[in-house]
Amino acid sequence: MIIGSKNFDLNNGHSYIMGILNVTPDSFSDGGKYSNIDAALKQAQQMVEDGADIIDIGGESTRPGYTQISVEEELGRILPVIEKLKVNFDTPISVDTYKWNVADVVLNAGADMINDIWGLDYPEDPEHEMAKVCAKYDVPVCVMHNNSEKLDCVNAEEFNNIFIPQLQNRINIAREARIRDENIILDPGVGFAKGLNENKWSILAIKNLKDLGYPVLLGISNKSIIGNISNLPVGERTEGTIALNVLGRTYGSDFFRVHDVRSNKRALEIADAIMNCTK
Repeated sequence: MIIGSKNFDLNNGHSYIMGILNVTPDSFSDGGKYSNIDAALKQAQQMVEDGADIIDIGGESTRPGYTQISVEEELGRILPVIEKLKVNFDTPISVDTYKWNVADVVLNAGADMINDIWGLDYPEDPEHEMAKVCAKYDVPVCVMHNNSEKLDCVNAEEFNNIFIPQLQNRINIAREARIRDENIILDPGVGFAKGLNENKWSILAIKNLKDLGYPVLLGISNKSIIGNISNLPVGERTEGTIALNVLGRTYGSDFFRVHDVRSNKRALEIADAIMNCTK
């Protein structure tokens, strides 16, 4: 898979790290920390030094209960950061947005990938303009599972019977818009439209997602699933994040979206070394 100027070899047994750069005042884990350009640039440099393979920029918080902002405000937060990163680094840039008109502008400005929490099926985009924009620029897109109503399943079998077809529908949207298969990444959407059990089952379902024939991105960094299991606040979920990422790696995840690049990079390098060991 080509993202920006980099080739991501998905057959070499190597994990890839997507570092989270939220330029927002209200993100659940790091809101306000990097909302000015100097702080954002410094954090990006640290993530690159720590081994980030992709930088994922978010201009609007999508935490539970988030307040939607305008296209203009989102672009005002994102564009200056993209411009600075393109000058200072050759690390591919992903933009975390579900708005097609934001995607159109940032891709034209040099972003290399779109990370869409609505998986090309945002309810307020009935014509699937986001898919058309990604196809126009011929860039990779992360297609995340989400749903307008929270899933409430009695067991993993029922969950998979809903979850897999919904993601397959998103794949169909991508194909109908002429997004190439080589540009599709799937994300189980941990923390979106799911309760604790559904979040657990979505991680287990990574094995089923791999059967669809696409790489998988796991984004569980500091999320509520960890807090609900460990009873720990957001600032104390690094170990839980690492544990779930390593588990996700054994299930087949290729990309890992994280706040703490260094710790997750080191842990996944160890997991890769064991998984790739041959006699």
